[in-house]
Amino acid sequence: MSTNAEKPLIVQGDKTVLLEVNNPRYEEARDALARFAELVKSPEHVHTYRITPLSLWNAAAAGMTPDYVIQTLVEYGKYELPGNVRVDVQDYMSRYGRLKLIKRDGSLILESSDSVLITEITHNKRLQPFILAQLDAYTLLVDPADRGRIKQALVNFGYPAEDLAGYVEGSPLPIALLAITRSGELFNLRHYQREAVDIFHAAGTAHGGSGVIVLPCGAGKTMVGMGIMAELQCATLILTPSTIAVRQWIDELRDKTTINPDDIGEYTGDRKEIKPITITTYQTLTYRPSRVNKETGEIGEFPHLALFNERDWGLIIYDEVHLLPAPVFRITADIQARRRLGLTATLVREDGRETDVFSLIGPKKYDVPWKELEKQGWIATAECHEIRIPMSEADRMTYAVAEDREKYRIAAC
Repeated sequence: MSTNAEKPLIVQGDKTVLLEVNNPRYEEARDALARFAELVKSPEHVHTYRITPLSLWNAAAAGMTPDYVIQTLVEYGKYELPGNVRVDVQDYMSRYGRLKLIKRDGSLILESSDSVLITEITHNKRLQPFILAQLDAYTLLVDPADRGRIKQALVNFGYPAEDLAGYVEGSPLPIALLAITRSGELFNLRHYQREAVDIFHAAGTAHGGSGVIVLPCGAGKTMVGMGIMAELQCATLILTPSTIAVRQWIDELRDKTTINPDDIGEYTGDRKEIKPITITTYQTLTYRPSRVNKETGEIGEFPHLALFNERDWGLIIYDEVHLLPAPVFRITADIQARRRLGLTATLVREDGRETDVFSLIGPKKYDVPWKELEKQGWIATAECHEIRIPMSEADRMTYAVAEDREKYRIAAC
């Protein structure tokens, strides 16, 4: 086996990738690898990444090819690339887009150029409930109400569908970005923000309109969201992780867009305004009355999820989409005809539901390595320091008996 000791990567047969931090080519290898692999852990000397079907599908959706991924692994790998890794990269990436959801004469169609794949789907017990009829060897008729759920099922089946069925326009709302903000400063989108907007919008075609923009903290994800709103010109519902974030969005919209302040509503615990642009929190949407129905013994439903249907939204923005709670996933499965934008610095979720983000919000459309933006001066230079803080005896006991997921939260406090 040939060896190139000065290269920084070790690619293993199980598709884990080890990256040497002290290697001179560490940064360039990290930035290339992060586009199609997931970071698993990052101790001091060697970082571990994993190449998964989902990470490869996200890469394919973002325009990467199997040849690019393989070439990158060969370029930075110390050893010859394992044959099974080469085959798996080709196989998984070729699966994305082999199935397409399209609209035809008002009906929702699942189509493929592979008749064998269509036959396999018709014989799959988990997919059969979504099929209304087989039109021919290459096309299936599916229920538009199941658009989100069939995409979830197809991801679990191993063949994610490319959704080209289009979107409702929503209520029109004139909005533009200001060249000079109301606070008197010059303003325009940075080059990478404009790229993200253009890629998501895709000139208004069905190839755009849903997906996730991944940018580092401080890179201006809110500006990207506002840029997309200005392209679409429609009523928009914005979901955020906190009331502080709600008010930051309101401040930015008032300062940097032509929108009338009276058209911006805050829907939080403090007030319940529903306007052409409405900004709320995940916590508000997932509030559930604690009262128990005396007859059924069931806890009440989520009353504020009705906000999704209060207006004819043309765009729904999920800020910090990696924090999206389960009840919002369920309602999102029912609103696949509306454009959906996820904004985040990471696709990794604590609950492991990354595939639901991929299926229901959309694949990763755009990302930029933080080091690249740091070098260009767009974000501050990061300095990382580890400070260990001992737990009190009471906290240690709580931590010792907690479930694994709860331990993470306790340790992070």
